[in-house]
Amino acid sequence: MTVSPSSSPRYRGLTARDLALIALFAALLAAMSLVPGIPVGSVPITLQTLIVMLAPAILGAKRGVLAIATFLALALAGLPILSGGGGGLASFAGPSGGFLISWIFVALVIGLLTDRMLPAYRFWPGLLINLVGGIGVCYLIGGPWMAVVAGLDATAALIALAAFVPGDVIKAVVATLIAASVHRAYPVPPAGHRVSAAGPRS
Repeated sequence: MTVSPSSSPRYRGLTARDLALIALFAALLAAMSLVPGIPVGSVPITLQTLIVMLAPAILGAKRGVLAIATFLALALAGLPILSGGGGGLASFAGPSGGFLISWIFVALVIGLLTDRMLPAYRFWPGLLINLVGGIGVCYLIGGPWMAVVAGLDATAALIALAAFVPGDVIKAVVATLIAASVHRAYPVPPAGHRVSAAGPRS
């Protein structure tokens, strides 16, 4: 019996287009490591969190999480794709480790909430979603980890986190603007949806 690509187990419900989008956003996340981070104590401010918010805002939960997970797996394997050329287990064990791990949950929360809003992606709900996921979830996981590893007390940890807020709010706004433009100009179909070469029916 011949098994078609769309039903092959290796796709796990994903089309070739889905896999290409996942790889694209994982590559964009890696490319952002080339932009120098701004040191703030023991954890730098980077543009990578922009892509962490953008991926699920455009791709939804399943593909967004897979894109982030793919990137983190490559970083954990030792590829120098984290900010400043970092990679490997040591990067995840340091003060930034909690923020890196939080990216999976950031993508999951943003993706699930975005999926509930589609197909009509709107700026203000989208911004709220990105703020909740990109700041709330990220800080909730990354903040305590940073405090423990860096030896900060609660006050020092809150001050350190406050330094990230303005930049992260700007990144949330930019991610929402880009996502709104993409969904308006070129709606991204759900994961596993096969796009007909014939185009939409009239």
